[in-house]
Amino acid sequence: MVKETKFYDLLGVTPGASDAELKKAYRKKALQAHPDKGGDPEVFKSITAAYEVLSDADKRDLYDRFGEAGLEGGGGMGGGMDPQDLFSQLFGGGGGGFFGGGGGRPRGPRKGKDLVHRVKVSLEELYAGKVTKLALQKHVLCKKCDGRGGKEGAVKTCNGCNGQGIKVVLRQLGPMVQQMQQTCPDCQGAGEQINQKDKCKECNGKKITQERKVLEVRIDKGMEDGQQITFKEEADQAPNTIPGDVVIVIDEKPHPRFKRRKNDLFIDVEVDLLTALAGGKILIEHLDDHALSVEIPAGEVIKPGSIKVLRGQGMPSYRHHEMGDLYVNLTVAFPDSLPESSFALLEQALPARRALPKTKKEVDVEDVIMDEVDEREARSAKTNGGAHGMHAGDDDDEDGGAGPQVQCAQS
Repeated sequence: MVKETKFYDLLGVTPGASDAELKKAYRKKALQAHPDKGGDPEVFKSITAAYEVLSDADKRDLYDRFGEAGLEGGGGMGGGMDPQDLFSQLFGGGGGGFFGGGGGRPRGPRKGKDLVHRVKVSLEELYAGKVTKLALQKHVLCKKCDGRGGKEGAVKTCNGCNGQGIKVVLRQLGPMVQQMQQTCPDCQGAGEQINQKDKCKECNGKKITQERKVLEVRIDKGMEDGQQITFKEEADQAPNTIPGDVVIVIDEKPHPRFKRRKNDLFIDVEVDLLTALAGGKILIEHLDDHALSVEIPAGEVIKPGSIKVLRGQGMPSYRHHEMGDLYVNLTVAFPDSLPESSFALLEQALPARRALPKTKKEVDVEDVIMDEVDEREARSAKTNGGAHGMHAGDDDDEDGGAGPQVQCAQS
């Protein structure tokens, strides 16, 4: 269904005509109506303007949906390209300057607001891809009255505001007169009035109804946090308005084991002391239904904080699905204690103990014992950068006391 057929009638084609049929019809009509062959200049201009609109996919879509009202600002009859220029493009030859050009790109009807919806997606779903459904309750043009609000001719432009929806009123303020705008009371700002007897019973003259719409949202592999999926013109409909878009925004949920940076993944893996010293295997469960078995060669000593990389085991890239890398941060789990019977074996297997360093001068050596620290002390030590970051006087115990200040000697 098209709103108007005037442009199609000028070319002598039906609204379903193809681009080739439009071009053929225009060539025939333009040759007949061309002023150089004795035709009427205004008819030729109208034919050319109609073809200019219908040969452009975007303009044709606007015209089919909204008629000439959707082509305001130069896209309708008499606007846009010079008719002689368009004729010359199809038939060759130069323009004679007989016709006036002018105009600009059609502004058309305004576009409605976009509807933005955030969808929380897990890292597993972004790794493997997912299809989900989103149900929306949206406004649509009433199908019974085609968005008119009533029978043909039932809706009239409001005489009180001339279709503007507002009225200018004058207000006396002492010796001064103030000009103010207010919503038209006759049409309540709609700019039009409807005959109550002829208004649509389905929408009660409001021109729109509500409809439930289910969108199929395809989340592709490798999509990232903040990426958008757009459903063009699926938002609320309104008369003489192009519907806005429904925009789905990906909201990536934090993962308990993996961290992501673009197409690379990062994970912390704890290795027992024996495997760290003598080799063995570690197992890493991935984001889908498979796991990675990683061999630590015998003889390679894994130090705490070592970082390894598994090439091609990260996230797939968006669209091309090329795999990133997986970076593994290895930590070593030390036992809480060891039996004395194993000390001799350890002394045989491990490098000899380091000799105690010699002091620079003869000093009295005092034997001391290290104590365990409680959780508060441990947090304070970490916050202040460990032993190097702690100074006398930083103690924040409940007594509020502070030891003597110590200044490091400068060498």
